[in-house]
Amino acid sequence: MTTDRPVALVTGASSGIGKETALALVAAGFEVVGTGRDTSHVAPLGGVAFLDLDVVSDTSVTAAVQEVTERFGRIDVLVNNAGVGSMGAAEETSVEQARSVFDINVFGVMRMVNEVLPHMRARRRGRIINISSVLGFLPQPYMAAYAASKHAIEGYTESLDHEIRDHGVRALIVEPAYTRTGFEANSAKPETPLHVYAKQRQTVDRVMAEAVRGGDAPAVVARAIVTAATAPKPKPRYTAGPLAGRARILRRLAPAGVFDQQIRKMNQLTD
Repeated sequence: MTTDRPVALVTGASSGIGKETALALVAAGFEVVGTGRDTSHVAPLGGVAFLDLDVVSDTSVTAAVQEVTERFGRIDVLVNNAGVGSMGAAEETSVEQARSVFDINVFGVMRMVNEVLPHMRARRRGRIINISSVLGFLPQPYMAAYAASKHAIEGYTESLDHEIRDHGVRALIVEPAYTRTGFEANSAKPETPLHVYAKQRQTVDRVMAEAVRGGDAPAVVARAIVTAATAPKPKPRYTAGPLAGRARILRRLAPAGVFDQQIRKMNQLTD
């Protein structure tokens, strides 16, 4: 089966930002394939075809991309949305736990890009949209491993974009702020919790939970992704929602001391 409609592949599309993105891309005129580790229990989404994909498996990534290209004859947009959170102080987070976060959030993106990019280069067109976070450019105490993974995505995507632009392909970043998803519940907790961090960690966890409850709807992020996918002259990065935009301005314009104190104030850290 081939199609004249543009084809989008969205990882982590069974819920949250990925689900809303898949639906928004359908509404924008795309054929959409959404993925999840086990899609057998995913409720049908109008216009979205689902297939199983585990981004930590080279074999699974290869098989999924092959299935999409054989079915539709093309992939115009890849949205790398699959990811995992991680809570806890840096010292409480084992190297193995951090490696697991990076295997999904960073190496999973790289696996997808390495598999999809040859198809896009051959057609000299395509968009790779990597979902970062405001924590791709801000620090976040008690989420060091997660913030590090998103900082890595920012550097990787910007570098990749310069490499592939001459081949008709763009790599773009979308940066959500707090979003009303199951992020906190699905985030790994410290493997070796230490009493010395317990009180402050609980405070930051509470701050984060409140921020997520009052955060943007996933549809806000989905709209930014659709813009990145369809803009005739796309920007290298898109902040999703007003809070993300303000955070970007704070990082860029605030003096270092003011910025440092604002991070501590936001997280109710004691001096």
